[in-house]
Amino acid sequence: MVSKKKKKLTPVQQEYQALAKKREPSKFTFKNLYRAFLVGGLICLLGQAVQQMFIHWWGFEEKAASSPTVGVMIIISVILTSLGVYDKIAQWAGAGTAVPVTGFANAMASAAIEYRREGLVLGVGGSIFKVAGPVIVFGSLAAFCVGIAYIIFDPNIVGG
Repeated sequence: MVSKKKKKLTPVQQEYQALAKKREPSKFTFKNLYRAFLVGGLICLLGQAVQQMFIHWWGFEEKAASSPTVGVMIIISVILTSLGVYDKIAQWAGAGTAVPVTGFANAMASAAIEYRREGLVLGVGGSIFKVAGPVIVFGSLAAFCVGIAYIIFDPNIVGG
């Protein structure tokens, strides 16, 4: 057997390892799960509150209130992203901020902000679709598959 001698690290290497260990993502803990659940739930609660405002203050039907609610949640997410607040919440909450509408709006706004120096078309437009492209493709594919399953299993659609 070949014995492996442990190399002695230089002070710079030791400092780098200490820094890397400090920056290393935390391991799964109940605290991470709690934070994600709390923030994700609060985002959904905010969305429900916005929808109820449309229903009670402006007389929308529940189904009709959904579209402006999504719009308001997207606007809130983009504003918080542009102010740097959404990212701080995401660092604290982890996956809890990935609630579909707000998480997707954050991802697109972040890409737009990051690449704005490269111009509107090639920078912002091109970079937004790096994020949006896979979501749109897989979302469309999933919608197609659900539609086919709906046609197959709902007797009222085809000659039933």
